[in-house]
Amino acid sequence: MTVAAAVVGTTLAAAAPATAVGPTPQATAAAPAAAPVAAPAAAPVAAPASATAWTAGTRAHLVITAPGDTSAVRTAVANNGGSVFASYDAIGVIVAHSASAGFATAMRGVPGVQQVGATRTSDVPADAYNPALPANPAQSTTTLAESLTRWDMTQIKADQAWAVSTGSAAVKVGVLDTGVDDRHQDIAPNFNAADSVSCAYGKADTRAGAWRDVGTHGTHVAGTIAAAKNGKGVVGVAPGVKISSVRIAEPGTSLFFAENTVCGFMWAGDHGFKVTNNSYYTDPWQFNCPDNADQAAIIEGVRRAQEYAERRGSLQIAAAGNSNLDLANKTVDTESPNDSTPVRRTITNACLDIPTELPGVVTVAAMGKGNVKASYSNFGNGVIDIAAPGGDGTSGVYSTLPGGKYGNMNGTSMASPHVAGVAALLASADPAATPADIRSRLGVQAVDVACPSDSRCTGTTTKNGFFGEGQTDALKAVGATTPPAGSYFENTTDVAIADNATVESPLTVSGVTGNAPATLKVGVDIVHTYRGDLVVSLVAPDGTVYPLEDFADNDGTDNVGKTYTVDASAEVANGTWKLRVRDIATQDTGRINAWNLTF
Repeated sequence: MTVAAAVVGTTLAAAAPATAVGPTPQATAAAPAAAPVAAPAAAPVAAPASATAWTAGTRAHLVITAPGDTSAVRTAVANNGGSVFASYDAIGVIVAHSASAGFATAMRGVPGVQQVGATRTSDVPADAYNPALPANPAQSTTTLAESLTRWDMTQIKADQAWAVSTGSAAVKVGVLDTGVDDRHQDIAPNFNAADSVSCAYGKADTRAGAWRDVGTHGTHVAGTIAAAKNGKGVVGVAPGVKISSVRIAEPGTSLFFAENTVCGFMWAGDHGFKVTNNSYYTDPWQFNCPDNADQAAIIEGVRRAQEYAERRGSLQIAAAGNSNLDLANKTVDTESPNDSTPVRRTITNACLDIPTELPGVVTVAAMGKGNVKASYSNFGNGVIDIAAPGGDGTSGVYSTLPGGKYGNMNGTSMASPHVAGVAALLASADPAATPADIRSRLGVQAVDVACPSDSRCTGTTTKNGFFGEGQTDALKAVGATTPPAGSYFENTTDVAIADNATVESPLTVSGVTGNAPATLKVGVDIVHTYRGDLVVSLVAPDGTVYPLEDFADNDGTDNVGKTYTVDASAEVANGTWKLRVRDIATQDTGRINAWNLTF
C-alpha cells in the first residue's frame, strides 16, 4: 500500500495518542484519454466455481475489453488457463486470476481484448477466496472533552463553518482506505453500514464488518472528515454528513492493488457517494507507465472506474503523496514494485501516480501549521489542485483511531480528508451540484497561498506547484466569508419521530442580550425516510410558531440537513426555544438528530 501517512508498505500506529511513523506516498496521475465508457448497471458478475481453488503462483490481472457484455472474453479467460474473479461489464474490466506464466500474452491475442495487465508481482493471497473478517476491537470510552479549536480545523475555518452548517446527513462520503472502525464513539453516529463494504482483492464483500479497519489509517481519515459533533473527542470537518467505509486494503500487507481500487470506485458510483477520499496510491507501482503493458492496463482500468463513479455523481479527492517529489518533473522511481523487490527505474511525466493524477481527481498537497508546505508533501505546478493541513513535525493532525482511541498522524493522507470534508459541505449546501461544480468551487473558494522563497515552487500566487489554487476553506463552503455574529446553541439529543405524531426538541438560550436577530440561523439535522411526511417549525419561548418548511409537496427524498434564516426580531432571545416536527403520514419514521440556533 501507500497510505499517505506511514512508511510505504506499513500501516499506521494504533495507540492513542499515536503519531505516524512517517509520511508514505499517496497520489495518482492523469491517465491518457480513451473512448467514452457506457454506463449500464455495474454489479460485478459472479465468479465461477473454479475461481475458488487457490494455487501457488496465482496472479491477478485486469483484462480490458469493450463496455457491455463481456461474456465472450470471460469464456476466453477460462480457455486460456485463468478464472474470472470479478467482472465489471459497465466499464469492460474483468479481474482474472491465473497461475499460468503465459496467461497475459495469450489473452492479448483474443479478439475483443484491448489490454491485459498483471496487477501485482506477488501471488494473490489464499485469503482472497475465503476472506477472514477484520477484528472488531473492544472500545475504550473517553473522558476527552471535544475540542473545537484544533489547529487544523481553525486553519481551514471549519470551527467557524460549524456555526453555519455541519453538513447534511443526505450526503454520503466514501472512505476508500484500510477500513473504518464503525463502533468508535465519534464515528458511530455518522456511520452508514448499509453502503459499506470490503473491496479487498477486487470483489465486493458485503458481509457485516468486512469494512472494518485492518490498520488504523482509515479510521483516522474518517474522523477528520466527519467525526460527530457530540461533545467528546474530536469534530470532523463535516460532522453532519454520513461516512461509508470501502476497505480496499488487504489484510497483512495493507496494500491497495488496482482491482481493489476499481471495485471501490464502482461501488461509489453505484451507491450514491457524493465524495470519496483516497489517501493511498495504487500498489505495487508508485508510478504506472503507459509504455509497460501491465501498467498501461492498470491505468486504463482504474481510469474507467473513476470516470464511471464521476458520471454517477461522485467526486474523487486524493492525496498527492509523501515523497517530496515534483510530480511535474518525474525522473526516477526507486520504490516500485513494493510487493516484491523494488528496483530503480527511469520514468517520465507520462508515468502516473494512480489515482491522484487521473483526470477529474482532486489532487491534495499537505501543509504544516501556517502557510507552509509540509516537508514530505509531493508538489508540482499543474498537478496539485489544492492544499490542506496534513501536519508536520510536532503539529500532527489529531483524529480517531480504532477501539475508541485518538492520536496524531502526519501526511498528505491527513490533508486529503480535510478537502473531502469541505467538498461534503459544498454538496450539502447545493444537493444538485455535479462533481465538476464541486471541483470548481473548491478551487475558486480556496485561500491563495503564495510560493515561499523556494525555487522548486513555480507558478503564481493564485495557482502554484506547492499549494495549487490555495488552502481549502470550509467557511466559504457553507456560504459565508465571516463567522456568524452572536452566540451558538445546539441540542444533539435524539428525538424519535413516530408516524402521525408531533415532537419537539427544546433548546435553552441564555446570556444573550435583548431580542433575537432578524437573521436568526436555525440549523436542522433530521434523519427520516421520505421527508414528504414532515412539517418543520421553530417555536419561540413565548409560543410563537415560525414555519420553516412544509415538505408535504411530494418531496420524496430522505432526511433534512439545512440552515434556515428566521426574522425573530420580535422575540426575546433568552428562554427555551423548540424545534417542532410534525409527521403527517404513515410508513416512514426517523428522528431529530440535532439542531442549533446562531444569534
